[in-house]
Amino acid sequence: MSWAVDEFVASLAGASGHTAEAYERDVRQFVAWAERGGCPSPEQLDHTTLRRYLAFLTTRQFARRSMARKAASLRAYLRYLHRQGIITTDPGRSLRAPKGEARLPRVPRQAEAAALLDAASATELEDDDAAGAATAWRDLAVLEVLYGAGLRVSECCGLTLESVDTNRGFLTVLGKGSKERRLPLGEPAKAALRGYLAHGRPELVTERTPPDAVFLNALGRRLTTRDARRIVARHPLPDGQALHPHALRHAFATHLLERGADLRAVQELLGHTDLATTQIYTHLTRERLRAVYDATHPRA
Repeated sequence: MSWAVDEFVASLAGASGHTAEAYERDVRQFVAWAERGGCPSPEQLDHTTLRRYLAFLTTRQFARRSMARKAASLRAYLRYLHRQGIITTDPGRSLRAPKGEARLPRVPRQAEAAALLDAASATELEDDDAAGAATAWRDLAVLEVLYGAGLRVSECCGLTLESVDTNRGFLTVLGKGSKERRLPLGEPAKAALRGYLAHGRPELVTERTPPDAVFLNALGRRLTTRDARRIVARHPLPDGQALHPHALRHAFATHLLERGADLRAVQELLGHTDLATTQIYTHLTRERLRAVYDATHPRA
């Protein structure tokens, strides 16, 4: 009986590109291992076989976080096979792998984030350097949007001209699971986007440019996540440390909480389905915890 890997991958159309790629890679690796190990068809799978596979991965010294993701990929794959009637029972229901510790990026303090953005907006350019000016406008707009709206880097790169409303100050974002959310923009982000769309993007447009893409790279194509990581790396914190784009999303949420934002409001802004994800992702600082205690406890 067919392993139906291609059909499973097609069923992941609603997942993010990175998730679909990781699940496909994990499942194909598992199928190759199973066939080499004397399990030629999915109906012969059982819980013992799955545990043997995890033990095999352990001998290959995979990190615990990688093991946890591979187990999640297998559970999703086996659920699919069970729903399609390819297997009569789902041996992956009780499959568990040790979870790795959540790793949070360094979160720049509010003053550090402001200094980073101020430095980006104060970039000095020669009057005749049109390409350099266009790049500077783009970099500033990317930084302001990542921090000012808390976007995932893939969401930032995927913005379309129709999704940007600089007059009313909103972005419409297509997030994980093809879920759409509408996000407010602050004045600095609106100004940076207006400047980029008026003075930067026209200089970057080429015959290769997708007509609806907001952010473009030097070739005129839609900005990639790798391009965005390079942009953020070019604009370090005042102490010289470079950031990952996800650190700006994390800073967005953390600074909102530090200034009194409701956790559920932050959940909506980030596009998290589960509040528990927001609680892990947006850790409360000691200062915020102390402020909450002082403001609410009767014996404070």
